[in-house]
Amino acid sequence: MDLALWIVAGLLAALFLFAGVNKVLLPREKLAAAPGGGWVNDFSDGFVRALGAVEVVGAVGLILPEALDIAPVLTPLAALGLAVIMAGAVVLRIRRGETTAMLVNLTYLVLALFVAWGRF
Repeated sequence: MDLALWIVAGLLAALFLFAGVNKVLLPREKLAAAPGGGWVNDFSDGFVRALGAVEVVGAVGLILPEALDIAPVLTPLAALGLAVIMAGAVVLRIRRGETTAMLVNLTYLVLALFVAWGRF
């Protein structure tokens, strides 16, 4: 079980780190032009950048506390935080009628909940 949690947490961390860094560094137009990136036009630049920063912190929180055995309770809390972000993404995708992207976000939500459950 521990190995499965590490694998899922590692994959989620890589995914959220990549997505978060892109949201922080890339211009809004480039994000909006990416497949499934139209949602960016519904939010302010500040919100998108803040969301990216939270995703980066969440990605770090999935790995470091558990790996370093320093406040390991932060790992499931980070997973729960990322699950909340994904729940919001699922709602947003449903409202925009983007079913395929919604299924991807739903998968990330379930994986984040698995890590939270397993680490608590």
